[in-house]
Amino acid sequence: MRHPLLVPVLLSAACIAAPLIAADSFPGVEKLMSAEQFEAAGLHKLTPAERQALDRWLVSYTAEEAPAMLRSNPEVRAAEESIRIEARINPPFEGWSGETLFYLDNGQVWRQRLRGRYFHRGDDTAVVIEKNLLGFYKMTVVASGKSIGVTRLK
Repeated sequence: MRHPLLVPVLLSAACIAAPLIAADSFPGVEKLMSAEQFEAAGLHKLTPAERQALDRWLVSYTAEEAPAMLRSNPEVRAAEESIRIEARINPPFEGWSGETLFYLDNGQVWRQRLRGRYFHRGDDTAVVIEKNLLGFYKMTVVASGKSIGVTRLK
């Protein structure tokens, strides 16, 4: 059962946030979630206009309120700290040397954040990316155990 105020709230948010987003620049909540998550949340029941309103609200919320919640809400901070990405670097991968870009098989793109060099040998390009205690991301090549600070670009 949908909340009776959901549609008016979403439509109001859409009117407020409309100038903040171009139609093509945000992938939409449907693409950001897995099919299972999307259905479990009941979002498949929304009309296209309602989903568009939700997408606009999500952009506005992310820009305005989410950064404050990352600093102040313990539950949100714990969820962020538990992020662990396991992926493979798309070939060719020969290591890093400066501002190396890492294109992962999950579509993410990361850039080397710290100075350093590493020459990788072999075909195993599995990596794990985790946040350290200071809130920065560190990428570790599983095969060698070598790590480097990284920043996500995409």
